[in-house]
Amino acid sequence: MRQKARWEEDAPDGCVLHTAWFVDGGLDVLDIWESQDHFNRFIAARIAPVLKGALGVQSDPEPHFFPLHRRFVAPGISGGGA
Repeated sequence: MRQKARWEEDAPDGCVLHTAWFVDGGLDVLDIWESQDHFNRFIAARIAPVLKGALGVQSDPEPHFFPLHRRFVAPGISGGGA
């Protein structure tokens, strides 16, 4: 998915932070976006075509949205990671 959608090489407009981890039977993701509209545009333009087309995934993601109360970034932390 990551290689096909290329969000690390071509960061989507409005994305602030992306994290993901495997759980039994699936994958959980926590993202911070500038707005829900930014997220929805990214899903429609870059994620859905790969999931539904190239990967043939039948299920839909189940996003939940919450307003961000506070954000703290520890000193010395920057950039992405594998």
